[in-house]
Amino acid sequence: MDKSVLIFYAIPVFFLLIIIEFIYGLIVKNNTYRINDTFVSISIGLISRFPVILNLGFNAFLFTLAATTFNLKLLPLDSWVTWVIAFLMYDLTYYIQHRLHHEIKILWATHVVHHHGEEYNLATALRQTSTGFLWKWMFYVPMMVVGIPAEVFATVGGINLLYQYWVHTEHIPKLGWMEKIFITPSNHRVHHAKNPEYIDANYGGVFIIWDRIFGTYIEEKDDIKPVYGTVKALNSWNPVWANFQVFYNMFLDSMRTKKLSDKFKVWYAPTYWRPSDVEEKYPSKPVDLKNKYNPFMSTSTKVFAAIQMLAMILISNSLFLNINSFSYEQIAIFGAILVVIPTITALLMQNSPFALLSVGTLNLAILIVCLSGLVPLQALATQFTLFTSLINIIFFVYQITFAGKYEEFKLSNIRS
Repeated sequence: MDKSVLIFYAIPVFFLLIIIEFIYGLIVKNNTYRINDTFVSISIGLISRFPVILNLGFNAFLFTLAATTFNLKLLPLDSWVTWVIAFLMYDLTYYIQHRLHHEIKILWATHVVHHHGEEYNLATALRQTSTGFLWKWMFYVPMMVVGIPAEVFATVGGINLLYQYWVHTEHIPKLGWMEKIFITPSNHRVHHAKNPEYIDANYGGVFIIWDRIFGTYIEEKDDIKPVYGTVKALNSWNPVWANFQVFYNMFLDSMRTKKLSDKFKVWYAPTYWRPSDVEEKYPSKPVDLKNKYNPFMSTSTKVFAAIQMLAMILISNSLFLNINSFSYEQIAIFGAILVVIPTITALLMQNSPFALLSVGTLNLAILIVCLSGLVPLQALATQFTLFTSLINIIFFVYQITFAGKYEEFKLSNIRS
């Protein structure tokens, strides 16, 4: 449902607005950005586009089947009424699937990545799941069955997602009468908060009226500042781990519990539930409302992360805007590259002892791939990738050659 071309054309605008919000925050002395948190938000967002482009899962097949074989054709194709019904139906469906993704563990596993961020800004909106294709089709297929045309479905889905972008900010206060009808920055801050007073509320995409009707609305309180992130903190900058953390934890609990029924219940239970024997032996940590994950970063690491962030934006946008010029396999290769770049950067930002070696070897591998003919050398995306890998290899050589800088990196390991 988020394949609409609107999303791809909006990506450069998203980044421009992030820059504007960052500058505004500096001016008013209320900066809501950290380079590590922002880096992960952007990398997760860019990676999330590839399952859509590569048609992973059953979405396309099932939507096509519903629209052709099981289409009841209850709505006229050329009427504005169809658009209105589709828009309202999509948002109500979004509310239902969003709420269930917060209440059922296996669904939460695909959605949690959007809530890991401990800062709340426009970059947070980019934290979209890369595994949502596993389940989301089951919620939206009924729209195709009743006769919502595919182009209408894609457009209202795109508009719904675009609307949700602007509400991810701390700089906009309550908006009066709008709070009663629409999702706003204020009521969506509540949705992202992990405070006990705010948890599990305000699920709407465009309209807050669904929450008011079904009893899940909570107003932002002046005396309770939202604390962002998840109850079980991610404590990592790795975008791959962010997408699979809950899946992995469910698997561990399923293997560790001795009760056969609990081995299955782990997967469909409420998000907070764990087998009693596992909880006793491996107790959950209490929610931390005071501390943010923020390991020490040297100056060179911050510069490296900023370069990688810019590189990923340039590579992905040059790819997305010329997507028809690449084969399926070439898009998959770029997708893999855009997973590798933030993963090795995460190792650096987390002061991993394997970070520098990973930077050197994996960027050499990327360089070889680009020069091997697997991707078109003349393409702008390839040239940006080549330039980035060369810079990263130079960074690797510089770090291991000049003792002062290398000692600074080792010092960052000690401080962490």
